[in-house]
Amino acid sequence: MATQLQRPSQVRSGHDPMRQLLDHGYCVLPGALTPKTIATLDGDLAPTFAQTPFCQGGFYGARTKRFGRLLARSPRAADLVMHPQILDIATEVLGPWCDCIQLNLTQAIALHPEALPQVPHRDQDMWRGTVGETEYLVNVMWPFTPYREENGTTLIWPDSHGAKALQPNPATDAVPIALDPGDALVFLGSTLHGAGGNRTDTIRRGAIVSYCLGWLKPYENQWLAYPPETARHFPRSLAALLGYRQHRPNLGNYEGQCPSILLDDRQAEPLGAIDALRPDQQALIDAHVATQRRTGR
Repeated sequence: MATQLQRPSQVRSGHDPMRQLLDHGYCVLPGALTPKTIATLDGDLAPTFAQTPFCQGGFYGARTKRFGRLLARSPRAADLVMHPQILDIATEVLGPWCDCIQLNLTQAIALHPEALPQVPHRDQDMWRGTVGETEYLVNVMWPFTPYREENGTTLIWPDSHGAKALQPNPATDAVPIALDPGDALVFLGSTLHGAGGNRTDTIRRGAIVSYCLGWLKPYENQWLAYPPETARHFPRSLAALLGYRQHRPNLGNYEGQCPSILLDDRQAEPLGAIDALRPDQQALIDAHVATQRRTGR
């Protein structure tokens, strides 16, 4: 059962966003972007919203439309993906378990009238990793239209994250988060959540952007969504977030080198492999090589 509607001002009052996120599994950043930026993105995506068929399956929802590749559909999508405060939050949350983070997905969502409530779920369950010890994902919900309980706003179960994800039932009721265009709802991949049902006669539109550990297989195949001929037109920092960088040690390489070489116009082959190691690994290798050279064996 949902409790009283949670307003962004209630979340903001007396709470540091990072502390709120770590303590309760979610936080709201009111006015993270301007409504004008969000309206421009919504307008850019309007033709795709109109052309996209409804989803199939009980999880995605038969009265819901979803599509990805937002960075290829609108330049304004980068404002969401590269939001400095949110990148800092995602890096701090996920940093203990990876060398660098990566973009997991960008997905636009339209919840049409009569859409049913989504099954409560945790997005980290996409991966069958250890539960309760590692955070795999940080989600950000960006509303294009007002999100309210009546039109199916995101439901969050506070304090259901981290080790509490091992509990069979959440200790708290769901909280419907009230959001306006420009606000951002940030929540952990271990936090129980789900879309509510749309009981109105209007469409609830928005986008989800998420970041995950750099060594995981992301939800959206970024190299297919943004092949080199597309990614080379992005800022290098954005291309790196899409996977055009190695995750030390040597993960995600191209012919033994950082895949960012595919963003250059120069001939990419043939190539010689180059170590890309963590500092501790590099020190171990350097010591090993030095010993061999000194002893001759």
